[in-house]
Amino acid sequence: MASSFRAFLNSPVGPKTSHFWGPVANWGFVAAGLVDMNKPPEMISGNLTGVMCVYSVLFMRFAWMVQPRNYLLLSCHASNEVVQLCQLSRWAKGNGYLSEKKDKASSK
Repeated sequence: MASSFRAFLNSPVGPKTSHFWGPVANWGFVAAGLVDMNKPPEMISGNLTGVMCVYSVLFMRFAWMVQPRNYLLLSCHASNEVVQLCQLSRWAKGNGYLSEKKDKASSK
């Protein structure tokens, strides 16, 4: 058990590297997005949410291409992408860019 922990500790993606602490810090974006789900759509910034979507997609690609592959960073940014896309859809619905299907049916 101690030897496997020592191997993880000294690995190229272990806690002694930025490959570990960078993704750990980035989970804060996911947590903030989840907390913001309780706020009204009027408080969501469409520009910032769109930028966060692009940022997460770019860093998902980076996490996949960097050697050694950084699966922790990939999972962090994939989770952030999902959260930000949900926020973006809430913002779009709140500003009338997306309408519900029942609204289309009632207008006909």
